Amino acid sequence: MTGPDLGWLRAQARQATLGAPETLGAALDRLGFVQADPIRAPARAQDLILRHRVRGYRAGQLERRFPQLGLEEDFLHAYGFMPPATQALLHPRHDALAADGRHRPQGLAAAVLDFVRAQGPCHPRALEVAFGRQRAVNGWGGFSQATTRALEELQHFGLLRVSHRQEGIRVYAPAPPRAEGLPAAERARQAVLLLARLLAPVPLPSLRAALQLMGRRNPGLGALPPVLAGLLRDGGLQQARVAGESYAWPAGFPAAPPRGPRDVRLLAPFDPIVWDRRRFAHLWGWEYRFEAYTPPARRRFGYYALPLLWGDQVIGWANCAVRDGRLQAELGFATARPREKRFDSALAAELARFEAFLGLPARSS
Repeated sequence: MTGPDLGWLRAQARQATLGAPETLGAALDRLGFVQADPIRAPARAQDLILRHRVRGYRAGQLERRFPQLGLEEDFLHAYGFMPPATQALLHPRHDALAADGRHRPQGLAAAVLDFVRAQGPCHPRALEVAFGRQRAVNGWGGFSQATTRALEELQHFGLLRVSHRQEGIRVYAPAPPRAEGLPAAERARQAVLLLARLLAPVPLPSLRAALQLMGRRNPGLGALPPVLAGLLRDGGLQQARVAGESYAWPAGFPAAPPRGPRDVRLLAPFDPIVWDRRRFAHLWGWEYRFEAYTPPARRRFGYYALPLLWGDQVIGWANCAVRDGRLQAELGFATARPREKRFDSALAAELARFEAFLGLPARSS
């Protein structure tokens, strides 16, 4: 192989994360992280991501099986679901306000921690009843219950964990004592490799930006740019410049990945294949935007447009909704709709899979 080109990158972008379907536990172990999002249109992002990677996956399965699988919710570069091995890379978290870096809850947070330890798993509403409905500014500049903010702080520092969800709402329980983990330097190296693998092949500026997000929430990992530089230097990550953009990926990627199937997939806006908008524009030649929080009059793609993957090309998007018990999909294309009959049959097969995923009755032929 003389060197990677755009075709190689596109094939790898699909192959690196979208392999043969497997069990839910195996898929989460392989990915290491699945981003969460509360919007359901017509399913939540975590379910839309997993349906392509888990055999027979149905919407809500992650939430239903979360306790049995021993999963965790936490912040990597974004908030999401992860196996314990991933979370172990993130703790103990450094508290910049404490002289020794160890977090010690004070005031309301300390009272909330004592309450949950005494009562066991607690829904946030139970805390509101016990402590009142005082409001606090949340991370988005709005207001939320002060007790909910205390729960989130205690979870962030590893004193509480999410035990399960109740109709999408996090239920918190005491976190078990943590065994002494890897040294911070090794945790940082493994965390950088995990993120690079999840997004691979990834433009180096995008990887640096994602690492900045991860470092902001996980300062105990230390400075991450030197870790990235070391991995590029020692071969843990490989790199090449392709069509004016510098890319990185974990060592061991095949020189000629097998060509993916010529099928259609409707992807979540936060699916690893399309997560990085810089890579998206470079590989597929158009700019996709997530517009759920964009005023309707300014939307180009729609409230919750799902990128449409055709083989290893992202060629458009779909807005999906359930009406009268049937899935309705409004399609848009970056250039033109493919004229091949094979595309039409592949699209029909994907919509049938989507309906099964949502638990809708099969269409009569």
